[in-house]
Amino acid sequence: MTEIGEPPIVAAGLTKRYGELVAVDSLDLELRRGEIFGLLGQNGAGKTTTILMLLGLTEPTAGTARVMGLDPARDALRVKRQVGYLPDSVGFYGDLTGRQNLRYTARLNGLRGEEAEGRIDEALGQVGLSHRGDGRADTYSRGMLQRLGIADALIKDPDILILDEPTAAIDPIGVVEILQLLRDLVRERGVTVLLSSHLLTQVQSVCDRVGIFAAGRLIGLGTVSELATRFGNDTGQVEVTFDGEQATEAAERIGPFLAGIPQVEHVEPASAPGAPWRLQVRPASAGRLVREAVLAGAARDGLGLTAIRSSEPSLDDIYRAALLEAGLHRDAVESAGPVGAVA
Repeated sequence: MTEIGEPPIVAAGLTKRYGELVAVDSLDLELRRGEIFGLLGQNGAGKTTTILMLLGLTEPTAGTARVMGLDPARDALRVKRQVGYLPDSVGFYGDLTGRQNLRYTARLNGLRGEEAEGRIDEALGQVGLSHRGDGRADTYSRGMLQRLGIADALIKDPDILILDEPTAAIDPIGVVEILQLLRDLVRERGVTVLLSSHLLTQVQSVCDRVGIFAAGRLIGLGTVSELATRFGNDTGQVEVTFDGEQATEAAERIGPFLAGIPQVEHVEPASAPGAPWRLQVRPASAGRLVREAVLAGAARDGLGLTAIRSSEPSLDDIYRAALLEAGLHRDAVESAGPVGAVA
């Protein structure tokens, strides 16, 4: 186990080379207890290689890693006992039930009898599969298999969960449920979650901090707000919504009013009646002053204000800006696509 105060995962100068290819280049990273940390990067960025080194499944070329105070390169088995891992392609015996698959995993981890059955019941309940635990795995949907994979990772009661693309190819409702499950696990069990995903909006919605990988290097690290400040030119966003019918009548007044507010650099008109107007604010810290000016002016001029809120820049925009700053604009940004084609 880690010493008191020691981060659950630490990487220092962690490097992996395959011949002349540098898959991971001098990675320095610390994860905090009880956080959900998102690894974000395009294909070949080095995320999966990093995970394999943390699990002791491949040895680093240089540098060190510590997982729960252990060196994965020397104590791989002890690391695996404390880390639950869900790979990007999870597989189960289709002719066995979900419960039987979990029972097999329990035996591999030295659990039998009442202790194993108790862990299995608890894990199935936590992932919402209690009612399907006795159904064959080959009858499960993709989302149910992902849930079973998380249950499988929980059997050993791990301190850390490492999940590689846990929401890939899952329907939107299933995605929401799995992300909520991760939040619940952190809140109820205090686990640390390392999440690798190419779905930027999902990373933004669930992760406490994000690390952006490119060409084997970590080029951005922090909360979404911190990354927005670093890569977003200190620009904030405020969304303002007006009553549809009233806004149509007052459209000629709304635009100049919003554009005239100090610290508002750009106004994007509503795409349809009742849709929000988007204001770019600089500096980002001026968001509160802009909101107060909108409230006062809308009330004074009778503009039918119905909603106002500050919104963070999208992680998609931050990701692209980080790649550009790293000098990867020619190929990386074009290949990223609308949500970053990453793995």
